Amino acid sequence: MPGIVTVNTSPYEGQKPGTSGLRKKVKVFLQENYTENFVQSILDANKGAVAGSTLVVGGDGRYLVKEVVDKIIKICAGNGVSRLLVGQNGILSTPAVSCIIRKYKTLGGIVLTASHNPGGIDNDFGIKFNCANGGPAPDATTNQIHALTTQISQYKTVPDLVCPIDKCGVQKFDVEGQTFTVEVIDPVDDYLALMREIFDLPAIGRLLRGEGGRKFNVLIDGMNGVTGPYIQRIFVQELGAPPTSVRRVTPLEDFGGAHPDPNLTYAAELVEEVRSGDYDFGAAFDGDGDRNMIIGRNAFFVTPSDSLAVLAAGAAAVPYFRSRGVAGLARSMPTAAAADRVAKELGLPVFEVPTGWKYFGNLMDAGRLSICGEESFGTGSDHVREKDGIWAALFWLQVLAASGLSVEDTMKEHWRKFGRNYFTRYDYEECASAPCAEMMLSLERTITAPGFAGSVLTGQGKAYTVAAADDFSYMDPVDHSVAMKQGLRIIFTDGSRIVMRLSGTGSSGATVRLYIDSYELTDVLGDAQDMLRPLVDIALQLSDLPRYTGRAAPTVIT
Repeated sequence: MPGIVTVNTSPYEGQKPGTSGLRKKVKVFLQENYTENFVQSILDANKGAVAGSTLVVGGDGRYLVKEVVDKIIKICAGNGVSRLLVGQNGILSTPAVSCIIRKYKTLGGIVLTASHNPGGIDNDFGIKFNCANGGPAPDATTNQIHALTTQISQYKTVPDLVCPIDKCGVQKFDVEGQTFTVEVIDPVDDYLALMREIFDLPAIGRLLRGEGGRKFNVLIDGMNGVTGPYIQRIFVQELGAPPTSVRRVTPLEDFGGAHPDPNLTYAAELVEEVRSGDYDFGAAFDGDGDRNMIIGRNAFFVTPSDSLAVLAAGAAAVPYFRSRGVAGLARSMPTAAAADRVAKELGLPVFEVPTGWKYFGNLMDAGRLSICGEESFGTGSDHVREKDGIWAALFWLQVLAASGLSVEDTMKEHWRKFGRNYFTRYDYEECASAPCAEMMLSLERTITAPGFAGSVLTGQGKAYTVAAADDFSYMDPVDHSVAMKQGLRIIFTDGSRIVMRLSGTGSSGATVRLYIDSYELTDVLGDAQDMLRPLVDIALQLSDLPRYTGRAAPTVIT
């Protein structure tokens, strides 16, 4: 009978969860007791509810997942957790974790992922806690976890407990007279069952199989992340797409050396295959399966802001929304306002929230929000409390199956009806933190100075009048919690915007994100980079970004 051991430990600095959990380099997590400290602090933050509880555990398959799952099993056994639902081989996509938490009404889940960040011994790892609603822990909880990490002195574990996770099945252990159960589950089963409830999968299957005389070829890219098993089960086995319709569907600890971020830069192989091949639709998903990129024939690119708007406008094609209706729409603040125009047309409320999926959760739980998204390639709904890449691709295919249009024609029809929010994002990754912080302070002083509102800024000969400028803050309309300093905004009288913020999803250094968007009612078929170049020039001059970052060009342009 394995016994509980109390291990003395000391705090580590910097175990503060960011936008979606604690993300650091693998070698940081390999420090003695570093991982154990954080896991114990998660459990301690739920003190009083942990004993006798059920938790979900899984991750994106990156380097260190299996080893950390083993540590979590031992620590949960030492802290009186009654039951764990663990993905086979440690594999569970982030939206699947949310699905399972909600379906089985567990206390929450521990998700092992650094999302779209690279994997491998020299790259990134992450741990985050999802609450009982299935969503990322809110600020109050993550702040409590961080506070506990600063004063931790011991953790409890059962070091002799051996629990293989390579085969599905139930394993029971007697831990000092208490039964501790670990159920290793198929990572896809519950998620697939939910997709069957939401979508008319037979109709999507007929589209993918070319029935009715309509040829429609897809190419789905798992980027060697967690979605591989989901892609195989759903697109090939369930929907009947040929095996040649999928690529990179084996989860690898280092994602095959690739950066598992579904954008035009890091998913360039998919873009080129669709551009040069006979494909009507392409999709890619990130390391943990919550982000998506959608492209059409000839690699026609759909911005995430536009994708959210199109799906919201086409919700009636999906059985889930036909039966339930749509309560409201929401987007993160940096996301272009395309969905706002759909909300106005449909008479729906629309919410603008800070970056971070946790800010959508309260609205969903209160029944005020149904469909939401972020410009960072995240789209989702109240079916779970995470963004959901495969769900977004299936939603697009449902809309296309119903309309008979191509991806490009769908977008052009949408723009003709609603106008177009031209949008771009410049990412400057792994910059020196101190100069970037100084840049943000300097820019904030500039845009909040008396007289800045009302001033005229000029780029490439085009003038824009400043209507307002601020550091975005948000009060949750449900619980009235406040989030401050969520990004610097310059809003112009024509509705154009410049937004700049430091991202919380990196594991080292600082990532500066610059967002530019501009609304056009009639000139909707231009090139986004050309249309937005004057505003980009204004943003770079105003912030002095090249000097502060030492970068002549961004790492990624979306």
